[in-house]
Amino acid sequence: MTAQALQVRDTSALASYVPAIGRLLIAVIFLLSGAGKVFAPGGTQAYIAAAGLPLPVVAYLIAVIVEVGGGLLLVLGYQTRAAAAVLIVFTIATALGFHNNFAEQNQMIHFLKNIAIAGGLLQVVAFGAGGFSLDARRS
Repeated sequence: MTAQALQVRDTSALASYVPAIGRLLIAVIFLLSGAGKVFAPGGTQAYIAAAGLPLPVVAYLIAVIVEVGGGLLLVLGYQTRAAAAVLIVFTIATALGFHNNFAEQNQMIHFLKNIAIAGGLLQVVAFGAGGFSLDARRS
């Protein structure tokens, strides 16, 4: 197979759909996590309290709003850069608040996962939602 055979012929379609697929893949983790929190508020608030964070009920409400709201905004591609920026702050705060025991390998993996997610979200902040999004329809 030649390099020419591997070239994408229609980059406009690729430029429209690949960012949308990327946004969806990033959003899934927030949507599932947020839905889990909605259906288990007591356990989530206990987990927040056990981590030593203040105001578990307030932190729970913020987490649900950010995860579900931010995840939906990413999927729709609406206010995408702002949503991604909020999710970056939330994801890094979560990494520092809940996954800071670097002596435990599982916690280190979760910390690095959060940092990788923040990196993917930073790409969304930098390059926007792409052509297949509500943001693109508005402009």
